[in-house]
Amino acid sequence: MHEEDSAPNNNPADRGRRGFLGAAALAATSLIAVTGAAPAQARSTPPGNSIGVPTRRRNQVTAAITQTGHRRLGSLKVSSIGLGTQTMPGNLYGPVTSRKDMVTLIRTAVDQGVTFFDTAEAYGPFESERIVGDALRPVRDDVVIASKFGWNIDPDTGAVTGLNSRPDHIRRVVDGMLKRLRTDHIDLLYQHRVDPTVPIEDVADTVKDLMAQGKVLHWGLSEPGLQTVRRAHAVQPLTAIQNEYSTLWRGPEDKVLPLCEELGIGFVCWAPLGMGFTTGTMSPYFRFTEDDRRTVFPRNSQDNLAANMPLVQLLQDWAVRKGATPAQIDLAWLLAQKPWIVPIPSTTRLSHLLENIGAEEVRFSPDELQELTDAIASIAIHGDRLPPAALAMTGVEAPTR
Repeated sequence: MHEEDSAPNNNPADRGRRGFLGAAALAATSLIAVTGAAPAQARSTPPGNSIGVPTRRRNQVTAAITQTGHRRLGSLKVSSIGLGTQTMPGNLYGPVTSRKDMVTLIRTAVDQGVTFFDTAEAYGPFESERIVGDALRPVRDDVVIASKFGWNIDPDTGAVTGLNSRPDHIRRVVDGMLKRLRTDHIDLLYQHRVDPTVPIEDVADTVKDLMAQGKVLHWGLSEPGLQTVRRAHAVQPLTAIQNEYSTLWRGPEDKVLPLCEELGIGFVCWAPLGMGFTTGTMSPYFRFTEDDRRTVFPRNSQDNLAANMPLVQLLQDWAVRKGATPAQIDLAWLLAQKPWIVPIPSTTRLSHLLENIGAEEVRFSPDELQELTDAIASIAIHGDRLPPAALAMTGVEAPTR
């Protein structure tokens, strides 16, 4: 069974918000959220945007300054919206302002009520874990840190040479994670991708030993095959499955979410904003920088961006209707699907952090939710969500022991 741990906050007195941003900060945040006029690195859109982005100022729920809701992933209590840190090393979507700014952003997220932080050894590699460790050390007992193993990464060069979930490798990797995260335990440890050469029972047994040692408290799988989930869960109960999920990619709805509900496993959404697409600031005119890895994703080709714009227009229409932003509509829709679903949008900017956690304030009536869901389902999405090699690593079944 799953447990919803969020108190309703339809009544303003129940929202526990600390107040509002200062006038200048609110103006900047509203401008970014409503017009798409974000700094070029993270969210940029060219002049003369033709996708229906509102240009007038509105009273935005972006003004919410503190997140108050919590949810349960199995027995693990986390904030209803977490923070992904994959982009913080600055080698995914392009450079960030500074490492110091990333540490400050994470600490600010804690002040804003975020308690769930997601990282991995592969992000950087290693640097995301170091940033998270430095940022959260002063409040370690008040937050939940999730990280991931499963790659064969040279500790000196950072070169990645395939997958590796052999038991001895997992143990070494976790010891390295603990050092980088500056902690004695990892709250939630995922296998990043299923290793097709290692039985999942061997992986589960290894994690079970690490849990007995107190180095790991909960565990999960990312983008696994369905039978692998069942087999892993039988050895050591899983706390969460982490898969891509958003209005742009709804693949988990068919089989993964029903399996999670059956087994009492929480679900964590990576790329809940479609890697920036559902924020409303990407269009056929969007140009990626040379160091932006999103260029290799098929759905980000110029033709597919154009073909998928009806979804952006739909989110824009609902943003106007609800006095929100497209990103908030996407996140709020995810939150409305199940009480054990937790999105972890990545960001490197304070304005986007505030916008994302403001999605907690957006509510849909049952009729509105059905109307929005039906409208989303009517839109055909063009282009694969991942490059072929990465896509081949999803839904993999581990070999039998």
